[in-house]
Amino acid sequence: MAADEPAFGRIWLRRRRERERHRAGLDADRIAAAALRLADAEGLAAVSMRRLATELGAGTMSLYRHVSGRDDVVELIVDAAYGDEPPPAPTGDWRADLRALAGRTRRIMLAHPWLAFEASARPRFGPNALRQAEAALAVARQADRENDLASALLDAVQSFTLGAVQRELAERHAERVSGLTEDQWRHAVGPYLRQALAAGEYPHLEERILNGADPDNAERFAFGLDRVLDGIDAWLATVRGP
Repeated sequence: MAADEPAFGRIWLRRRRERERHRAGLDADRIAAAALRLADAEGLAAVSMRRLATELGAGTMSLYRHVSGRDDVVELIVDAAYGDEPPPAPTGDWRADLRALAGRTRRIMLAHPWLAFEASARPRFGPNALRQAEAALAVARQADRENDLASALLDAVQSFTLGAVQRELAERHAERVSGLTEDQWRHAVGPYLRQALAAGEYPHLEERILNGADPDNAERFAFGLDRVLDGIDAWLATVRGP
């Protein structure tokens, strides 16, 4: 018997703890699943140990039997997000494979908007993150066998991908904050722009706005990624020589 546990009622205290453990059914996977749902719905800032306990119907301290704190939870959900879909199987065509990897990254980050910021910070080393990193480096080394150069090429593709995704997420945020869709926003700023362009001081901008193509985000992403890959291809040709 614990020194601080009264003899009378001891069994009922123990039974209550047992019922709580059974009701909670907690483990790291369940905590991570709840945290991932919360982060996707409300953003990573909403994920706290107290809020998770509420979502899981458990006591806050019971979470600490499975994770040491919020940092552990973030590690778990980052890795869970990376596991949304496996890295694509390599085809032997480094351009096609890097394109497939970038597309996978874009899909995952758009599905988990908070992830783009976390991916810009220090690398993660969970099992899904390690599998992703290994697959990406293996593809990059198809383009250049030297490890440092392959890593640099991969960084270029990943930087483009991250920047493109963050732009898409910023557009989503602007729509959510303003309450205006893209078409509604354009309609709202239209009168001012027509007046500003009427003086003829911005001929290139006028041509772009009035007559330019208006690709969607997926088309912009594909075009920009192909230009990055074109640049890598051209650079590799100069390094390898004739």
